[in-house]
Amino acid sequence: MRRDGRPAAVCEGLVRIHTARSGPVHALRGIDVVIPAGRLTAITGPSGSGKTSLLRILAALDRPTAGSAEVAGHVLDELSARRLRAVRRRHIGYVFARPNANLQPHLTGREHLDLAARYRGTGRAEAREQGDALLDLLGLTHRAGSLPGRLSGGEQQRLAFAQAMVGRPALVVADEPTSELDSATTVELLAGVAELTRSGTTVVMATHDRLAADAADQVVHLRSGTVAHEEVAGRRLAVVDGSGRVQLPEAALQRFPGRRVLIEETADGVLLRDPS
Repeated sequence: MRRDGRPAAVCEGLVRIHTARSGPVHALRGIDVVIPAGRLTAITGPSGSGKTSLLRILAALDRPTAGSAEVAGHVLDELSARRLRAVRRRHIGYVFARPNANLQPHLTGREHLDLAARYRGTGRAEAREQGDALLDLLGLTHRAGSLPGRLSGGEQQRLAFAQAMVGRPALVVADEPTSELDSATTVELLAGVAELTRSGTTVVMATHDRLAADAADQVVHLRSGTVAHEEVAGRRLAVVDGSGRVQLPEAALQRFPGRRVLIEETADGVLLRDPS
């Protein structure tokens, strides 16, 4: 959690190229994204748009081919493998899509939080205090002694978020956390995530789920490895990168079939017109 007003994460000119048998695959093509602290940011877009690649870089599980990614003040692409592991352990929590992929079947809810605290180097007394607060915040106090097999899918995912939050990491990254939940359970989980963000947690999740996107404070929509647009406070925003290039939303892009625009500067702003 950031207390200094700075973003939890910043990506500038992020490029990720994967090698495949058919040749190089450009998963990310110069992405600029700011993840505000203490907010829920949703990363949306069709399959193949770059969501997973962006999430893996933010989670310090992968490195960009070019560009820069910063989490909690640490520039990830400048770190050695050892330092990158240390940043991931201390500052980043992760929630997988499948509820049972986040949890050990032989550990109770409380034991999951205790294990996560030891992993992050959190003291026993502090860990117990944090664990109690998280279980209460997510409505799981009565499930603290239960094994995952006795929990519903929604309860498992709420426990996964609690586990990811122990030690107060700067960023919690969640990959499609509602993909295996029904609508009612999704609403329940998102209410718990909203409580976490109100307490200062920063969450960024990749999702195809409209319910999850609607619950987010900021939505970053990817298209073909670029940021197509952002949605903040009900407003759809085009993105201007550091070189002055504008990424237009798809509906606006269709107005310019020739991919050329006339630019007019006025007293009120800048107008883009179809040259034809």
